[in-house]
Amino acid sequence: MLSPHELATLMLVKDAPERMEANREELGALRELQLIAIEPPETGIPMPRVTPRGYAFLRAIARAC
Repeated sequence: MLSPHELATLMLVKDAPERMEANREELGALRELQLIAIEPPETGIPMPRVTPRGYAFLRAIARAC
């Protein structure tokens, strides 16, 4: 189960990945669960992105609410 901070971070990665720093503690947990991936930097800054598994998780949460 995700903590509230991890869930909020996942939603933020989905909606505004450019606002996330790649070294945030919550991102590590999301990466371990394969909910996000860190894309190689095109502009010199690594960018997190939601994986298909992460999108499925977010859809499941939305259905439950």
